Amino acid sequence: MTDVFPNKKILSAEQALIRIQKYCAYQERSQQEVRNKLYQWGLRSNEIESMIVDLIQDNFLKEERFATAFTGGKFRQKKWGKVKIKMALQEKRVSAPLIKKALAEISEKDYIKTLKDVIRMKEKLVKEPNSYKRKHMIASYAIRRGFEPELVWSIVGQADEE
Repeated sequence: MTDVFPNKKILSAEQALIRIQKYCAYQERSQQEVRNKLYQWGLRSNEIESMIVDLIQDNFLKEERFATAFTGGKFRQKKWGKVKIKMALQEKRVSAPLIKKALAEISEKDYIKTLKDVIRMKEKLVKEPNSYKRKHMIASYAIRRGFEPELVWSIVGQADEE
């Protein structure tokens, strides 16, 4: 039988609690990241859920705080769009209302400015002489970064008019 977490370290519940508190104090974590780490350390399901409740009560773990920090970081540092951020948060099993709230904290002005910066940066790198292919390459890049296709194409299309 294959193990879901092959590098299991078996820890007692007391050892795990101290380590997981340090893990959460180091940076914001989602409940799923904490759950996965605890499974990796060989804890049982009932111990894990009890520990997660304790972590929430002791303010080591707060899903809303995690969603906001994650969203802000990926947007400012990695220049990700809302689509990619939303997918990453869903992968970490953050609830839909919290995702919506975290994404709402990105100002529309900053979002458009970042998208324009991403497009400008890519324009400098693309050497395609055919303007149609060039636009397609630039727009595809921005869409892969997680920006909404309609928004990307409206900004890429504005380049012609300027």
